[in-house]
Amino acid sequence: MDSTDRKKEGSLVVEETPWQQALRYANRANPYPFYEELRKTPVARQPDGTYVVSTYQEIVTLLHDPRVSSDPRKCPVPAAAPAERAAEAEAEPITEAVVSLEPNIITQDPPEHDRDRRTMMPHFVGPPHSPHLISDLEPDIRRIVTRLLDDMRGKTRIDAVDDFAYPLPVRVICKVLGVPLEDEPRFHQWIETALNALDFGPEAASEEMRSRLAGGRQAVQEFGQFAAELLDRYARQPGPGMLSALVNEDGSEGRMSKGVLASNALLLIFAGHETTVNLIAHSVLTLLRHPEALEKLRRRPELIVPAVEELLRFESSVQFWHTRSAVEDIDIAGTTIPMGAPIFLAYGSANRDPQRFTDPDELDLERRDNQHLGFSQGIHFCFGAPLARLEVQIAVGEFVRRVQNPRLVEDPPPYRHNQIFRGPRHVLVDIDGIRD
Repeated sequence: MDSTDRKKEGSLVVEETPWQQALRYANRANPYPFYEELRKTPVARQPDGTYVVSTYQEIVTLLHDPRVSSDPRKCPVPAAAPAERAAEAEAEPITEAVVSLEPNIITQDPPEHDRDRRTMMPHFVGPPHSPHLISDLEPDIRRIVTRLLDDMRGKTRIDAVDDFAYPLPVRVICKVLGVPLEDEPRFHQWIETALNALDFGPEAASEEMRSRLAGGRQAVQEFGQFAAELLDRYARQPGPGMLSALVNEDGSEGRMSKGVLASNALLLIFAGHETTVNLIAHSVLTLLRHPEALEKLRRRPELIVPAVEELLRFESSVQFWHTRSAVEDIDIAGTTIPMGAPIFLAYGSANRDPQRFTDPDELDLERRDNQHLGFSQGIHFCFGAPLARLEVQIAVGEFVRRVQNPRLVEDPPPYRHNQIFRGPRHVLVDIDGIRD
């Protein structure tokens, strides 16, 4: 595949980089050929001044480098090339809406990050105060999965996203956090609107994207207000779940401010289900594309733990992260990332890097040494990884065991617009029935 493509800007012909091509919606279902081209230049400067890092070793190095900041306030607007200015100018409102919120644990640097993460972790992943918090959720998760599959009885066609992948994690995260399930339609709409308004590719300047921006900014603000009001409610009357605990309990380092609490609440509601939805949906899609792997997992259900790790590697729910920047000049892979430059870490590319994984485009449910970047690494390793793993292991294991003769209706399926949290919008599956 050619390393560049061409598009017309007035009378000029502008060559698109592999990264820009990977970000185009037309390539959402399969960005991997463009990632392969991108990895030929492990650290590639883009026309807008962003540095995209696409290889496994270089990403791991930067994830542990204190010269890389996660705070978007430390990342100036890049000095974009003229062809990129229209898209950048239009993209600022939704970015400003996000940045105007108080920092949360994925947009903080030490020592603030370390302090707030220590305050939150006992209430979410358990140890040392509640070592069985996640494992104690297993019966509830199994009940939800069983009910969802039971509800498919009598159907000959299901949507693995709407009927299965979405309802499970959203119900679980509402229970864990103490978010009323009846509020789900509201925050689901805010999340969809905000994500659909955020575009990092060449199409950001299109009329369609411009029309989405105002709605996306408004959705972020309304979502933040919802989180703040929920915390106020728990401050007045404590209730179940993590959010009430954070509002009312003094940790060893004191309580977080109301603004920081609200920002982290928004993050937890969003991240606590969004990436898991995509992972379950992609797991079903991938196994149906690889019937030999699906049959192997049906015969050997004990493989579900390594299978989920391989599915995390094979189809990364978070394709890249975009709030990193260099606080000093960084020399890496023969390139100098200058101080202040934005850095995009392309996890989806790194997880298919042949320098790290043997036959990376092959699905191997028994892959050894599978240290993928599906949950990142370093101090920002995914806060909810233990819960996500448990949910996906149960959901995928039961889907494989109980759904009779599942067949894809459409391949590739339609994909959601957002490039970061890449996932199918629907996965239609014809089935013969549901086993007991």
